[in-house]
Amino acid sequence: MTFAAITGWGKCMPPAVLSNADLSTFLETSDEWITSRTGMRERRVSHVSAIEMSTVASARALACAGLTADDVDLIIYGGVSNDELVPNSASGVQVALGATRAASIDLNTACTSFAYGLATATAMIRTGMVRNVIVIGVELISRYMDWSNRNVAVLFGDGAAAVVLQPTEREEGLLGSVLGCDAEARASLRVRGFGCVYSGRDISFGDTIWDFDGAVIFKRAVHAMAESSVRVLKECGMTADDVDLVVPHQANLRIIESVAKYAGVPMEKVMLTVQKYGNMSAATVPVALVEALEEGRVTPGCRILIPAFGGGLTYCALLVRWGERITPLGLSDRELPPCTQTALEMVNEVRGRQDPHGRSSAGLMAPRFAESSR
Repeated sequence: MTFAAITGWGKCMPPAVLSNADLSTFLETSDEWITSRTGMRERRVSHVSAIEMSTVASARALACAGLTADDVDLIIYGGVSNDELVPNSASGVQVALGATRAASIDLNTACTSFAYGLATATAMIRTGMVRNVIVIGVELISRYMDWSNRNVAVLFGDGAAAVVLQPTEREEGLLGSVLGCDAEARASLRVRGFGCVYSGRDISFGDTIWDFDGAVIFKRAVHAMAESSVRVLKECGMTADDVDLVVPHQANLRIIESVAKYAGVPMEKVMLTVQKYGNMSAATVPVALVEALEEGRVTPGCRILIPAFGGGLTYCALLVRWGERITPLGLSDRELPPCTQTALEMVNEVRGRQDPHGRSSAGLMAPRFAESSR
């Protein structure tokens, strides 16, 4: 039987840090208010495009796997942050890498996009359609955040990471997956203004308003991630005691703690990055996985549980067995260009283009969130 091993990994975190203290300069908030409710202390703001972050992360993952761009058969770009919708973002990464042989797919299931991409790539490798695949998780949320609404402005950050998958006969990589969608509550997390349905309606195409019902999202996220985690372990003939590491979607510390409790996994087995990066949507899981490797928390043969939840309301739980190698075969010299502004300066530029309702006075798309009912 063919499996799909993770043989390369790399991240790209923009250097500019937006602290809770920075947020308090224009929001009625404080470090204590944000930290006590979310576990977040800071997040990153990117000075480059999502494609640029994805390209650096992918180049590092390829070098780690000992491959070149010519070896790539498929690029899966997972996330909701696209430079453009046509052409797709994966093709932009393909051009920047020089991966001329690769097919290119954008995959959007919101915060679960990387995990869904990992499952998709694994299935395609198992059927023999492709061999070497890059799976990216990336978000550039700072450019379209409603910086006037503290219920959401404090939550999100920018970042990217990527992994390389290759076929193997060893039992490693994705062992099992549970994918689902709690679509009954899809309106609790919605960006209105994107899509053809808005043409000629009260909300013009491109003039976005975000709906975010925090109480509904919290309850359904905990249930879906915990239940799917139990299911995937059962399907693989394992229990929570067999899990060596949990790498969850980093939406909120309270959600992560609740999922771990209901899934029966102690918090000391959970990888946390929410305190320093916030919620990077599709990028949270791959960034946390790369940092777990950097910190020595991933060991040869260890079993990794990956629960995630996002808009739609999509959810999943993946069970991954790591291979023998936990160190890169090579390093990439690909770097981001220097950043000449602070995170607060970049945020204030976006704020200056938004009216008090979060919409851009200069035509830049900037969403407005409904107040959280937490």
